Amino acid sequence: MASTPEPEDGRELYALLHLSPDASGEEIRRAYRQYAQIYHPDKYQDPQMKDVATENFQRIRDAYEVLSDENKRQIYDIYGIEGLNSGLELGPKLNKPEEIKEQLERLKRRKEEEKFLAHARPTGSIIANISVPQYLDGYGIMRGMGMSSEVQLPVSKRNTVVVGGNLVVNGTDGTGAASAVLRHQLSSVSSVEFTATAGLRSLISVQTFRQISPHSTATSGLALSLRDGSINLSNAWTRQLSDNTVGNIQLALGTDSSISVGWQKKDEKNSATGEVKLGTSFFGASAHYIRFFSTKSHGRIAGRVGSSALDFEIGGGRRISQFSTVRMIYNIGIQGVSWRFELHRAGQKLVIPVLLSTDFNALLATSAFAIPSTLYFLLQTYFVKPYYHKREKQKELEKMESLSAQLTEARRAAKKAQKLLEPVSIRKKNRQLDDDGLVIRKALYGNHKKVKESRELNDDVASQVLDVTIPLNFLVSEAGQLKLHEGIKKSGIMGFYDPCPGDPKLLLVEYTFHGQKYKVMVDDYSALLIPQDIHQI
Repeated sequence: MASTPEPEDGRELYALLHLSPDASGEEIRRAYRQYAQIYHPDKYQDPQMKDVATENFQRIRDAYEVLSDENKRQIYDIYGIEGLNSGLELGPKLNKPEEIKEQLERLKRRKEEEKFLAHARPTGSIIANISVPQYLDGYGIMRGMGMSSEVQLPVSKRNTVVVGGNLVVNGTDGTGAASAVLRHQLSSVSSVEFTATAGLRSLISVQTFRQISPHSTATSGLALSLRDGSINLSNAWTRQLSDNTVGNIQLALGTDSSISVGWQKKDEKNSATGEVKLGTSFFGASAHYIRFFSTKSHGRIAGRVGSSALDFEIGGGRRISQFSTVRMIYNIGIQGVSWRFELHRAGQKLVIPVLLSTDFNALLATSAFAIPSTLYFLLQTYFVKPYYHKREKQKELEKMESLSAQLTEARRAAKKAQKLLEPVSIRKKNRQLDDDGLVIRKALYGNHKKVKESRELNDDVASQVLDVTIPLNFLVSEAGQLKLHEGIKKSGIMGFYDPCPGDPKLLLVEYTFHGQKYKVMVDDYSALLIPQDIHQI
């Protein structure tokens, strides 16, 4: 059975009603009645106070509706607010926690499956071959075009159908093909794939994949040509050589038998691959290296050598938006000198190879590399980098302003909530003073370092620390005790808020009891029970 995730909201609803996660139904009702008496809008005549009371009363009522409903509370205890918002529901009453968790996992998987099936994943590419020599000879500039498209259609959690096709035109000649693939997940470590292709190379094939160890996988395939009846067998083995290095061996037996050995190494800044391939009528070797200069730009060097290829290429690319990347590659080899432009966007690709010359000319080869490289670096230095730097700085500023506005609003809401608690808090404090009982003299909540070092709430400290003396005096029981529960984030308590999201937080409490002074500090999720002798100053 899958492990149960912990709620990420710090059990805010329990904090809001000042309850333990183990609270009984009667304790939940009692806490709700206590806060409802404070925050009921009908108690206030002033319009502003009435609005504050209405907002907080709604929060109290929402928390009560969840915690007083056994099914909703069970979902909240396991998955938090996210589980409730995702629409998870329990069926008939289940008694064992294991049964509850199992059904919730099943419901969550169903939701994920529905989301998974809601989207098909299309990919495609267009290649437009341009030839400058052909154009200079008086013919059309287009040497040929090709396009391909593929759509993955999940039909169930274990089955996916892939439908695709391609079309290639060179001069007056053209060809095309259509294919359909059924991919079935046999288990978590194995799958099988059936393929049928119609066109110039009509065939049917089956391929199996299996993970044979934590670091090794194997693939086997069988293909039958429908044109000449030939059979081709293929096998591939892949092994994880290190944390970021993979090696593979591929063997093909048939009309074009071959064996190839390759490797790939990739980390945050570099990616390199290499392959050596030997066949019955050919041989070849290739390698490429990519250097990631940043999250948005990279450079690339590649080369190929073999019985039918000899070329070298260099270039780079840049991400221009969240889903789009552009690349330019310079290539020189036995086919001539060429550029290649690429645009990649969300699974779609546009490739434009531009053949500049079929003959090797030193001046042309040098110019074809130097001119675009110089233009790129000039644009990068004087236009692109300043623009993106300014844009990133603006985004960071907007993010900081948004966070500052949210924190300001949260602080204002906490202060308003404290204002409604204040009359009852003062009455409880005076009653404890009369009985020489527990009185909270000072309570600060916020940034761990600021709270620990602070002597008073000056301007440097105030933005990251909140005075919570009023809400803590409100929480003192008639018996003269204050208890904050383990595992409940304190920012969820009425009159609190999180003044420094993401930073460690601390609660400092100074109090008196029977004429003696006490002081205690606890972390955000730690329990607190006062008074205790060990806190005495």
